[in-house]
Amino acid sequence: MVYFRRVVDSELDTLLPGLPAIALRGARGVGKTSTALQRAATVYRLDRPEVLAIAAADPDRLTSGRPPILIDEWQLYPASWDLVRRAVDAEGTPGRLLLTGSTSPRNPPTHTGAGRIVPVQMRPMTFAERGLETPTVSLAGLLRSRRSDIGGTTDVGLRDYARAIIGSGFPGLQGLPERAVRAQLTGYVDQIVERDVEEAGATFRNPPMLRRWLAAYAAAVSSTTSFAKIREAATATRIEPPAKGTAARYADILESIWILDPVPAWTPAGTDLRRLTVAPKHQLVDPAIAASLRGATMDALLAGAPAGALSPRHSTLMGALFEAAVSLNVRVDAQGAEARTFHFRSSTGSHEVDLIVEGMDGRVVGMEVKLVNTPSDEDGRQLRWLRHEIGDRLVDAVIVTTGREAYRRRDGMAVVPAALLGP
Repeated sequence: MVYFRRVVDSELDTLLPGLPAIALRGARGVGKTSTALQRAATVYRLDRPEVLAIAAADPDRLTSGRPPILIDEWQLYPASWDLVRRAVDAEGTPGRLLLTGSTSPRNPPTHTGAGRIVPVQMRPMTFAERGLETPTVSLAGLLRSRRSDIGGTTDVGLRDYARAIIGSGFPGLQGLPERAVRAQLTGYVDQIVERDVEEAGATFRNPPMLRRWLAAYAAAVSSTTSFAKIREAATATRIEPPAKGTAARYADILESIWILDPVPAWTPAGTDLRRLTVAPKHQLVDPAIAASLRGATMDALLAGAPAGALSPRHSTLMGALFEAAVSLNVRVDAQGAEARTFHFRSSTGSHEVDLIVEGMDGRVVGMEVKLVNTPSDEDGRQLRWLRHEIGDRLVDAVIVTTGREAYRRRDGMAVVPAALLGP
């Protein structure tokens, strides 16, 4: 199988020579094992019964062999985490150990691994990683230099974005027909509900209700809709809604296995910004899962299927999912640039910015995501407000579009087609 180089590969190339143990974490299917195998010299795949049996009989074998040593699906033998931690304490040779896992173990390890095992997040593939287009605008470059030169053109249009959203960012689904992708994603959700949550240590008496709650969450992507409204939407009129505590546990367990991937709220230090909301913006690990749970096809997205009552900011489902796709791309690229991604919204909702990328030095790039070819003056209003509020800390303001050309407007804002934005 052809390996698609990922943004995280560059991160691992930098980290592995200096760290004794790295844990690649993320949802099942994002490509953790394939990425780890690109650099592993010794591999223990604990999803194979014979390997798991050997590990249980002779645990120390898991940390022996030619490095880098990969312990794949470590959570199937939770003791392996503490084995790695102790191995690091005994011999902290850089580049020695890699762990991958898709769920939290039912019986967690006795130690978090802090200071010994460094976690690295993996998400589904970005547009650039899938080869949709060659990016011409670097997110890391935007963070480094104030109002850097912007340029580039693309033939990627709305239909291509819809196809990419429906087609999923999971490596194993690349190139499959739309119907086959839908079938795979349906099976993926089935496994989450019927198996993964239980493997993570949660037992729900009503799996169909969990499935309805997940579908309601999918209807709220790219919004800060309250969990109370999601809980209500998960319930048919003749059925009692899940208890508040149960619904909260749905969110907790699905986030622990990286199926929910909310964008945290930005709470900037050292500014005069007040009355902020702290609610996260709802996102699933892959916008294609949200589309699948909504029963949306590519044709439905292009026909303007409504986003629904739980996503009040977006008039169409395509708008909500396009923002979700851009958020995924930006979060992957920001991680590679040692930056963090947030959203901003005032408590009254009068001011909100879709994405805030904050570098280690406090520099900020603000982004608005618009399902338009050419943004209007109104589309930059919130970014102008943000510039007024935080001044020089905002090193760039970007409107991400479905257009064909990247350029800088007279007001200094960058207009960048989503396909041209990369690491």
